[in-house]
Amino acid sequence: MPVRRIGLVVHQGRATARDAARDVHAWSEAHGVRCTEIDVWAKDQHRRAGREESEAAGRPDLVVTLGGDGTFLRGARIAVKSGADVLGVDLGKVGFLTEVPARDIGDALDAVHEGRAIVEERMTLTMRASRPLDIPEEMEALLRYGRGPMLPPPQVRPETTEGGGWGCALDVIALNDVVLEKLARDRQVSVGVYLAGGLLASYSADALAVATPTGSTAYSFAAGGPVLSPHMDALVFTPIAPHMTFDRSVVAAPDEPVGLRVLPHSGQAAVSVDGQLRGVLDPGDWIGVFRAPQRVRLVRLRPTDFYGRLRDRFRLTDAPATVQDGPAAPFFRPDTPVPPDLAGLRLPPPTAARRGS
Repeated sequence: MPVRRIGLVVHQGRATARDAARDVHAWSEAHGVRCTEIDVWAKDQHRRAGREESEAAGRPDLVVTLGGDGTFLRGARIAVKSGADVLGVDLGKVGFLTEVPARDIGDALDAVHEGRAIVEERMTLTMRASRPLDIPEEMEALLRYGRGPMLPPPQVRPETTEGGGWGCALDVIALNDVVLEKLARDRQVSVGVYLAGGLLASYSADALAVATPTGSTAYSFAAGGPVLSPHMDALVFTPIAPHMTFDRSVVAAPDEPVGLRVLPHSGQAAVSVDGQLRGVLDPGDWIGVFRAPQRVRLVRLRPTDFYGRLRDRFRLTDAPATVQDGPAAPFFRPDTPVPPDLAGLRLPPPTAARRGS
């Protein structure tokens, strides 16, 4: 289906992003497509929730982000509210989400407009909480120090069940992770962690992260968590700097929710969604993180070579063993006919196979 309305999210701190924005506006004008810049957060403006941004932009069917993965996450939270596709233009350094080099913006928009692009869906997370999230007024100025305007706390969804201990459903979507972290440097957060409704353990830690497979290469990875294929569905629980012997990540099935309850002797805890502070919990409060029904739709110009990107981002081919042994031979060769027992497997594109990846 041709593109009718574009929502544009621009990293205004980068000249290359501002230049790319002019290219998108020019393409839109030439094709008669409405293009609206969204999530514009000047210091004198309030930021809006994703649904409000989508409505203000006329519910775009394509969101284009110009920046790195952080900018992409801003666009994804807006796109998922209207079912829009997301096209990430890569102006970052170590990202896994953005796809298209700035020089190829026009070709990418043509491919989407003409129906030649690939749409790849990714799992997201949502939440319930024991009460609506908020940020105490006395904390807000300190917590936003050195930052732009903050997102508002998540709204409560209509499907909230009154009573019964199920808490309130929050209108929030995470593509990467939901993180519960300490507020005071000298005091860890103490949390009871529940998997699939049962207590796993109680932790004292700097933070606890619940990530999607897409987010497994973000904060969870930095804390020693596993790398998961973004094509699968799962929840990754990773404690960050815990004071206990069991400090490993746990990979849960997609239908196994992760509950985090702030223990009575703990300090307050901050709740961040994809790196954005969204609320503060008091001792006794809890959140439940689980798979959302909505999925983010990522625009790709070719099949994703996730492991090739992993190799390149972390310079894995520079390892001493690789240098000594030379390039490895490809394990599968999809540039020749695929044997019947391998049919249906996700294989690298032919050009990647010839490069030895």
